[in-house]
Amino acid sequence: MSSATAAVAMAIFLATGSVAVRAESFDATAKRFIEEMAGEAINVITAGKITEDERTTRFRKLLNENFAIHAIGRFVLGRYWRNASDAEQAEYLKLFEDFIVVTYVNRFAEYTGETLDVIQAVQQGDEGDKDVLVRSEIKRPKGQPPIQVDWRVRSPNGRPLIVDVVVEGVSMSQTQRSEFGSVIKRGGDRISALLDALRQKTASLQSRELGAPLKKN
Repeated sequence: MSSATAAVAMAIFLATGSVAVRAESFDATAKRFIEEMAGEAINVITAGKITEDERTTRFRKLLNENFAIHAIGRFVLGRYWRNASDAEQAEYLKLFEDFIVVTYVNRFAEYTGETLDVIQAVQQGDEGDKDVLVRSEIKRPKGQPPIQVDWRVRSPNGRPLIVDVVVEGVSMSQTQRSEFGSVIKRGGDRISALLDALRQKTASLQSRELGAPLKKN
């Protein structure tokens, strides 16, 4: 699994606004939510004659409309969330969003004509569990094998939101959680070590210095 694959998957699904919920089962709603976003995505991803700032603004809006970005950020921080001060929590959530936005905006250029097929939606847990896993495949050009991408969808406020992306069996949230935890541990269990690293990495990406690992100063 590559970061480019995750970027393409994200790009495909972040290219339209949120979908209104109809009177139907949530698994059907979640499946349609992903299908309708995919149907409009390519036009936005491949839109020409827009500035990088405009593309960044569009992506940030779509991210916040379709992903539970703050809930994902809290999950990624794990047990360290409880240890952070109110000020550190607020700064972390802002830096996390900035990091995600800049990371994927820079990788939009790696889109090479992939399409996405939604296969099925599977309810997770019992009837009280509102998570649905929407299974899909990214079809790649030149006869390359498809990539399996699952979208975990939840409805916290009556509308579907994506809470995790699983590429070829690997959770993006879990992967980021492990990476962030390692940064904090290397920094003496200080949240400030991660905040510094996020500032550094985001600034590097904004300067188009791609590929450097997230690390503490």
